[in-house]
Amino acid sequence: MRDSIVNDTFAHLLQPDTLLPSQYFALVKRKGGHEPERRLVAALLEDAVECFQKHLRARDPKARQLFLDAEEWICSDDRSWPFSFENVCDLLQINPEYLRRGLIAWKDRQLSGHLRAKVVALKVPAPDRQPDSSLQQANAS
Repeated sequence: MRDSIVNDTFAHLLQPDTLLPSQYFALVKRKGGHEPERRLVAALLEDAVECFQKHLRARDPKARQLFLDAEEWICSDDRSWPFSFENVCDLLQINPEYLRRGLIAWKDRQLSGHLRAKVVALKVPAPDRQPDSSLQQANAS
């Protein structure tokens, strides 16, 4: 009984925090004062996340390419260039693997929900039949 009470008491601590990207990036931009480089890097990360989420199901070739570029950048563990995902996250003091897993999990949820659409067969109404002329004549007599 005591374990149940303890588990219920602390269960909220294990729940993920729900935060909109705009709320999160507003905090990141404010943190650290007026450092232009930090604001630039935060804007870069914000744009990548926005492209990743906004263009997930894009059919337009340009929008689809924006999604693919953002996904490739997010999934890369390359640290050889200053604006790599890993280096950007380090500068902003964000765990890159945690953010990456969260974005991939979001993508999987979005796509799995989209694929579970129910297929409904449409019933085609039978064409209206014209009464047989011989039946009309028999009924008339």
